[in-house]
Amino acid sequence: MLQFAQFGAGRIGAIHAANLSASDHARLRYVIDVSAEAAETLAARHGASVADRATALADPAVDAVIIASSTDTHADLAIAAARAGKAIFCEKPIDLSLRRVDACLAAVRKARVPMFVGFNRRFDPSFRTLHERIARGDIGKVEQVIISSRDPGLPPLAYLEVSGGQFRDMTIHDFDMARWLLGEEPVEVAAMGSCLVDPAVAKVGDTDSVMVLLKTASGRLAHINNSRRAAYGYDQRIEVHGVKGRLIAGNHTPTTVELADGRAVSGDKPLYFFLERYAEAYRRELAAFIEAVRRKRPMPVGPEDGRQALVLAEAAVRSLREGKTVRVAATAKGAR
Repeated sequence: MLQFAQFGAGRIGAIHAANLSASDHARLRYVIDVSAEAAETLAARHGASVADRATALADPAVDAVIIASSTDTHADLAIAAARAGKAIFCEKPIDLSLRRVDACLAAVRKARVPMFVGFNRRFDPSFRTLHERIARGDIGKVEQVIISSRDPGLPPLAYLEVSGGQFRDMTIHDFDMARWLLGEEPVEVAAMGSCLVDPAVAKVGDTDSVMVLLKTASGRLAHINNSRRAAYGYDQRIEVHGVKGRLIAGNHTPTTVELADGRAVSGDKPLYFFLERYAEAYRRELAAFIEAVRRKRPMPVGPEDGRQALVLAEAAVRSLREGKTVRVAATAKGAR
């Protein structure tokens, strides 16, 4: 039974704590949060204790940590956990600064502890099946990947001010999916962005509508389109085109019931947001981390994956700012 300390008792923290408590192979021992009330509520719900960072990391009974706190704390907590010899599950991104990410990865390598980065979409059953069928050769050599990811609404401007921008906060998931599905590292990035949802977004230096093109060394292409607005719900779709055909993973809906009458054929709108859409993905990613730690196996999504997604995000930021295609180095390992 692995013993966990969890940093963060907010929305994502609540998801991970519930999934951890449902596991037959793990137990939540400590909850740490800047809000004592939030920590106490979550700890009480799952039979854990409230602690501070030093106490949790010094406890030899703690085998692993979940880092689900604010982004600006991720790297420091991962470094501290690595030095304490704990296995690390870290929500994306590791940090908004590549310099800080590299410092974190160096500490993890030095400590020789396993680290997992929470790109949960890789564990969505539909997207995972898509990946498996690509690997099986169902559509032959991949030529194009098209990713549509649109939120149902704009987050608060106060959040956008500290998020790191749309490419680092939202598109970073899609950069990881593109790498995973292309099977090759992108070496060119071209990005465009606008403020179409709310002009106030521009005042905090961000975008709310973006499109990105990626190209690998062999010429494989990916197109990512993001919007902070989708009037019909949480839009999450992927199409992969290959030599022999295509694969499509569509939106999830509350039911598959469809009405056909004299006016139209209609069904349910997509699930409203990521909490519903990716509930199973969150369960599966944590289970994969626990299994890898227990069996001493390589992490299915490692820190280099987190780094390379941020490299692509940084390239997109530069491409948007300079109005040109940006070349990046294909140095990461482990996307497949």
